[in-house]
Amino acid sequence: MAKPLTDSEKRKQISVRGIAGLGDVAEVRKSFNRHLHFTLVKDRNVATPRDYFFALAHTVRDHLVGRWIRTQQHYYERDPKRIYYLSLEFYMGRTLQNTMVNLGLQNACDEAIYQLGLDLEELEEIEEDAGLGNGGLGRLAACFLDSMATLGLAAYGYGIRYEFGIFNQKIVNGWQVEEADDWLRYGNPWEKARPEYMLPVHFYGRVEHTPDGVKWLDTQVVLAMPYDTPVPGYKNNTVNTMRLWSAKAPNDFKLQDFNVGDYIEAVLDRNLAENISRVLYPNDNFFEGKELRLKQEYFVVAATLQDIIRRFKSSKFGCRDPVRTCFDTFPDKVAIQLNDTHPALSIPELMRILVDVEKVDWDKAWEITKKTCAYTNHTVLPEALERWPVSMFEKLLPRHLDIIYAINQRHLDHVAALFPGDVDRLRRMSVIEEGDCKRINMAHLCVIGSHAVNGVARIHSEIVKQSVFKDFYELEPEKFQNKTNGITPRRWLLLCNPGLAGVVVEKIGEEFLTDLSQLKKLLPLVSDEAFIRDVAKVKQENKLKFSAFLEKEYKVKINPSSMFDVHVKRIHEYKRQLLNCLHVITLYNRECGPGVPHASAAPGYHMAKMIIKLVTSIGDVVNHDPVVGDRLKVIFLENYRVSLAEKVIPAADLSQQISTAGTEASGTGNMKFMLNGALTIGTMDGANVEMAEEAGVENLFIFGLRVEDVEALDRKGYNAREFYDRLPELKQAVDQISSGFFSPREPDCFKDVVNMLMHHDRFKVFADYEAYVQCQAQVDQLYRNPKEWTKKVIRNIACSGKFSSDRTITEYARDIWGVEPSDLQIPPPNIPRD
Repeated sequence: MAKPLTDSEKRKQISVRGIAGLGDVAEVRKSFNRHLHFTLVKDRNVATPRDYFFALAHTVRDHLVGRWIRTQQHYYERDPKRIYYLSLEFYMGRTLQNTMVNLGLQNACDEAIYQLGLDLEELEEIEEDAGLGNGGLGRLAACFLDSMATLGLAAYGYGIRYEFGIFNQKIVNGWQVEEADDWLRYGNPWEKARPEYMLPVHFYGRVEHTPDGVKWLDTQVVLAMPYDTPVPGYKNNTVNTMRLWSAKAPNDFKLQDFNVGDYIEAVLDRNLAENISRVLYPNDNFFEGKELRLKQEYFVVAATLQDIIRRFKSSKFGCRDPVRTCFDTFPDKVAIQLNDTHPALSIPELMRILVDVEKVDWDKAWEITKKTCAYTNHTVLPEALERWPVSMFEKLLPRHLDIIYAINQRHLDHVAALFPGDVDRLRRMSVIEEGDCKRINMAHLCVIGSHAVNGVARIHSEIVKQSVFKDFYELEPEKFQNKTNGITPRRWLLLCNPGLAGVVVEKIGEEFLTDLSQLKKLLPLVSDEAFIRDVAKVKQENKLKFSAFLEKEYKVKINPSSMFDVHVKRIHEYKRQLLNCLHVITLYNRECGPGVPHASAAPGYHMAKMIIKLVTSIGDVVNHDPVVGDRLKVIFLENYRVSLAEKVIPAADLSQQISTAGTEASGTGNMKFMLNGALTIGTMDGANVEMAEEAGVENLFIFGLRVEDVEALDRKGYNAREFYDRLPELKQAVDQISSGFFSPREPDCFKDVVNMLMHHDRFKVFADYEAYVQCQAQVDQLYRNPKEWTKKVIRNIACSGKFSSDRTITEYARDIWGVEPSDLQIPPPNIPRD
């Protein structure tokens, strides 16, 4: 079989990135050589691949800087309303290729690097992922930054520059082992430290009421050092800023107490302050009430709000009066979006600044705060909701505790006036939860302190209104909205799947890259023989390429013509990796018969680790059974991350989206698979519902309980044994897990897993088993008919336009932030300004 084209060869065949002018190529070569020379002059005389990577990164960065400066200058002059997206996670992945794509430089760089005898793809592989996120929420923030820049919004991402991002995952004897992600080890070519904007953040201390107002005194200070990363829009010369804060001890840290004898000790203790930005908490959909995490949350909020207010005051049209103490126009110039409750302290912190520092009266300050802030809810799982102990606040943030009490008091007075005598409603709606340990419910604080609250898919937003925040919805229904998530088609199609992007461009041109709804123009081609062939060919090439990667990196051989059945998610009981496991075991038990070959992959507290061990153990048995041969393979993809997603998603045939209905708020991986030509097997949960609506439910493989069925089953009482006793194949699979068939050296290895499934499975795996196995059989049947399969694939791609983050951000802009996207091109740096 002919060797598949490399991505760079494909790019040479298609026009997506425009023809590279000879001038561009010469210019890139010259710049590259200059950067390489200065790297080596400083250091050695033999260049390593990493030297080449840095030379290229600095070459590309040079093209960003002029546009970055010009964009910021443009904002300063026009003084638009600014959007501040606050998030404790930004899961950015690699930056080099994305920057080349958005600046339209990829062909020039490709050619220049080729002329220098180097391989662009090899250099791209050297870059570390910026893994400053756990999964969906952090990656969503990254897609949003891309869309906000592409839509010409004056937007800023604010977060923490974690020294260590999400851990690197190693699998050792089938078990997960974590190692620190030292992503900054070789330096980060994309960031620029801005020490001139360093700001103090206060902790601990005490509150004093004085005639001049309230004072927060005797605090400990930590400095917040900003690092700026450019965020380029797609071919519009706009470059926005992501500003991440790093914690720095002040120079007099622990030396003010003038125990001079402890000088060495005091300098070593600087680490305590600087630990705030040391490491990302690796919890996804789980709240762990650690003091260091609360410090991180306040740290990003306090530094960011000072920055926002500085920028508001210094802007040309901020206010009439010379010292700009007038905050009336603040909500007209500033929008703050809270990505989940993690930055919820923005609400009391803005109140503290307005009331204590700027001397705005309380009611006015509260009006300003509410008009400025908006809150996005990302989960309905109770264990994920942030509920901080009051005792921790009392110690760490005493002034904020006072302010939260005052906010809550006024809120409860309002509720009591509307519902006299309804004490249970007051208890349910309070920000303070009474009990053994008094707690602050951060979600309630967000709802009360925001002018807009949104869920992230239609079904999720309905659940938010009808259950999670039902009382609040009854109080202020106009506050609640839906904003269905989306993904950026630049990274998730053009960058990761140039072959597919190319066949689409051939048929409908390039405009879909900034208006994904144009993919609808592919619908007339669903039965076009040549187009069907082209789409199938691209998928096959992507599968060949991924198979070669798996063989090289994981030493596993898979049959590239088998169905690539992929389940990529954080490991969590609600995402039901165990349901997939039970199906794989069932297939294995049926094998040993002919069937469609499957290659099944999944990435990776106690149960999560057990699930990983179970997947790897099933793989050990299945993959070495000669009777099965290469008809079924189970592979656990180690250390799943953005850069690995970019490889696996374009190669997938089947996308597993199998959470219990009502538990996955939206999902965004589902959208990436749809756009890249995989079909979906899934429940009616999250955005799957809207995907089925867009493409037609007959073009997805939908199975299982609906939200209403889950609720009915809860009322009746879910009894796992009922299903276990009734379904022989389920019983066989469960018995094999519990008897040690998959763990012969440690027969009771999985007793906890089986015990959970049998006796306290909140996510009802067995209730959906039968429907899931039947649905998978339908998948197999269709896969045997490649032409009909590919027709469904084309329908799915053509109907995925709604799921662009450009659409999502346009809705946030109009419905929540009160700004209009603009397709205005800022002139490039080489063209003089008006």
